[in-house]
Amino acid sequence: MTSKPNIYPFMRYQDAPAAIEFLCNVFGFEKHEVYEGPDGTIAHAQLNLGPGMIMLGSARVAANGEGTRDIERVEQGIYLAVDDIKSHYERAKATGAEIVRELATTDYGSEEYAAVDCEGFYWSFGTYHPVVEGA
Repeated sequence: MTSKPNIYPFMRYQDAPAAIEFLCNVFGFEKHEVYEGPDGTIAHAQLNLGPGMIMLGSARVAANGEGTRDIERVEQGIYLAVDDIKSHYERAKATGAEIVRELATTDYGSEEYAAVDCEGFYWSFGTYHPVVEGA
């Protein structure tokens, strides 16, 4: 088994340039690659947080003319393990993240909090690092 990541979350944002700035300024991501599309859109972007990476781009309209998702419904989220959870939480709170679950200790010993980003995506941050056997 390889130690190289093989899962890369990908999201589409209505305003991807604003989302990139939010994710970098509020949650501490760093721009790895950003490929601009037409009319101020983002064709593809890769952002790092420590050794992890997410990918994102501008939302696209479906063939039937409808949007790609309902921003008002959040049915899944992304969890990121961070080393200094208290500082991460304080930064997110101070820079405008909507905190939806305050920093607390879970039943399994992780320190965690959750926030939504500028378009309603659910992000959970904590000290728990899942271990993949054989990795």
